[in-house]
Amino acid sequence: MSAPHFLRFLAATALIAATAGGPAFAERADRDKPLQIESDRLSYDDSKQIATFTGNVVATKGTITIRGDRMVLRQDAAGSQRGMTGGSPASFRQKRDGVEEFIEASGQEIDYDGRTEIVQVRSNAALRKLTRGRVTEEVYGQLIVYDGKNDSYTVDGSGPKVPTGVNPGGRVRIVIQPKPVPPQPGTATPAAPLQLKPAESLSTPQTSGPR
Repeated sequence: MSAPHFLRFLAATALIAATAGGPAFAERADRDKPLQIESDRLSYDDSKQIATFTGNVVATKGTITIRGDRMVLRQDAAGSQRGMTGGSPASFRQKRDGVEEFIEASGQEIDYDGRTEIVQVRSNAALRKLTRGRVTEEVYGQLIVYDGKNDSYTVDGSGPKVPTGVNPGGRVRIVIQPKPVPPQPGTATPAAPLQLKPAESLSTPQTSGPR
């Protein structure tokens, strides 16, 4: 493997993120951050511009983190990249731009296209939005396709059903949590309930003499 060619390949590789719901898009600063990939093994074909990472693969680029058992990165003649990550499951995480929100995805395969900014999550696919560490939206299906440029997604639940604990029917399922109600101005915060504390030892009750 030619080190200079491989470094040029990594420098050109861009990981594109998926987000769901709301007007915020993927973290814009991520596109200018360096890509770092760690794995147990690496195979690189310079003529085909294909790099294959296997064994505990962890890829990071800014706020993006992708994990899996195997990752294949391809680059076409125009310099566009497309990658496939497989795992049990593979996972994806990225911050949304300008807000304290993260998008997390998991599935047996995560396919991302740097040219179209489309992410596909296949087989036992799940996509979650976290706001300040709290899961506010979840969607499940067999195939989730997210369009990062248009901030939209589609979910397909057809095909062989693989029931899971969070999606027993194996079909399309979405869970939207209610938004927390902020306290109104001038509204007193309810006092915390009193907690009974057990005594460290029992004492003999005092008795009065005969009246």
